Amino acid sequence: MLNFSKLKITTISLLSLLAIVFALPSIFIDNKSSSFLEKYIPSNKVNLGLDLKGGSQLLLEVDHEYYLKEQLNILKNEIREVFYEESIKSVPEIIGGEKIIFNISNEEEINKIKKIIRKNNKNAELYEKSGHFEISLFNEEKIKIKQNLIKQSIEIIRRRVDENGTKEPTIISQGDNRILLQVPGIQNSAELKTLIGKTAKMTFHFLSENPIAEQSIQLTDDKGRIYNIKKDVILSGDLLVDANATFYEGKPAVAFRFNSIGTRKFAQITKENIGKVFAIILDNKVITAPIINTVINQGSGIISGNFTTQEANQTALLLRAGSLPAPLSIVEERTVGPSLGSDSIQSGKIAIIASLIFVAIFMIIFYGLFGFIADIAMFINIAIIISILAFFNATLTLPGIAGIVLTMGMSVDANVLIFERIKEELRDQKSIFNSIEQGFSQAYRTIIDSNLTTLIVALFLYMFGNGPIKGFSVTLSIGIISSMFTAILLTRMIISIWIKKFRPKKLALL
Repeated sequence: MLNFSKLKITTISLLSLLAIVFALPSIFIDNKSSSFLEKYIPSNKVNLGLDLKGGSQLLLEVDHEYYLKEQLNILKNEIREVFYEESIKSVPEIIGGEKIIFNISNEEEINKIKKIIRKNNKNAELYEKSGHFEISLFNEEKIKIKQNLIKQSIEIIRRRVDENGTKEPTIISQGDNRILLQVPGIQNSAELKTLIGKTAKMTFHFLSENPIAEQSIQLTDDKGRIYNIKKDVILSGDLLVDANATFYEGKPAVAFRFNSIGTRKFAQITKENIGKVFAIILDNKVITAPIINTVINQGSGIISGNFTTQEANQTALLLRAGSLPAPLSIVEERTVGPSLGSDSIQSGKIAIIASLIFVAIFMIIFYGLFGFIADIAMFINIAIIISILAFFNATLTLPGIAGIVLTMGMSVDANVLIFERIKEELRDQKSIFNSIEQGFSQAYRTIIDSNLTTLIVALFLYMFGNGPIKGFSVTLSIGIISSMFTAILLTRMIISIWIKKFRPKKLALL
């Protein structure tokens, strides 16, 4: 247990040193600093949350009417397909964006259509009189759609703003059609508005060969070129499972990949339409319009529009997060100041520093040199937490600070368990070397068990919590793992080196 190879010592020392180096920008260097150190250490810093630093706030409004019209349009197309299959000569139309109407004169066809619509569209209200049909969504269904629309929009906004789960945005619904979004650390909300404002609805269409005879729309690309696009969607971006920024022919592009259903559909479409031109549409704009030269079986492709690197990254992020079910409009925009205030933040800093000093002194008084070694491990534990948060550009809020303080105590607690076990072994008249060996090995299982149970709780908090709760769970989880490293490996290594070098006859443990 106390034998450390040179490789182990080098690895543990290097990890500890890297943690300190990566933590330095967040601890000592402010944004305006141009000191000598700043040129030689990483620039990644921990972002402060809304409660500590402030950020941007957007009040968004969901366009329910757009989504309801989309649902009616889907229903209308389904009815059209039924008419085509049953050879019924009637054209359903949407009136006022609220209901679908059509007329049928044949009594037999009337009864057949009634049965089909009632069977396949249980959420739609059917009214018929003398062959005149009116179909609309039930009021209860409209309410349910609106509620689900808000939930779905919130989840997609969260994925767009916080893809890695480290920024801790506050995203809550207000009323039945508004969403409040607060993102810490962002003072200029232009990029945030761009990210949120796009519906990111990607669809694949064939070009119309006969715009007069076929149902088509005119769309343009970023160079102003006009395309006659068939309205029918041959493939939807909803089937995408991944998208990443890449380079194609030396220019920024977006690589995408379909799920298994999309892969099969894409292969079938390309097989049956070799030589045809199809357009990739993103938010009613033609991104690219390539010719199908061969069958594409792998279910992936590249969008090679005139992207900048930033645009390619942003487009890939939007496609990964998924398209918004309905457009969002910005009702209100403002910059939010820190909710705690400078006095509260300063008091928090004083409390943290005071607790660190008190714990450090306590450990030295009770455990002497071993207590000092435990203090070193505790400070490196904090450095590891801060460096990991900085590396992932995570956001630190007051609950996150609470998680750090809690793991600081847990780190020291693990050393206390080890040192107390060593004292018990010394009382049994065992040698110093054997006492330390047994102290670490016997306390090891207890430390692992207690930390694992806490880690499970932290993971559940992250899975089911949001905002500040997630912030607390992130720092707690990182702190638990790093505390096991510092208490079990780092402390043991330092003590092992000291024992072998000085070979003490007695240990000063109270």
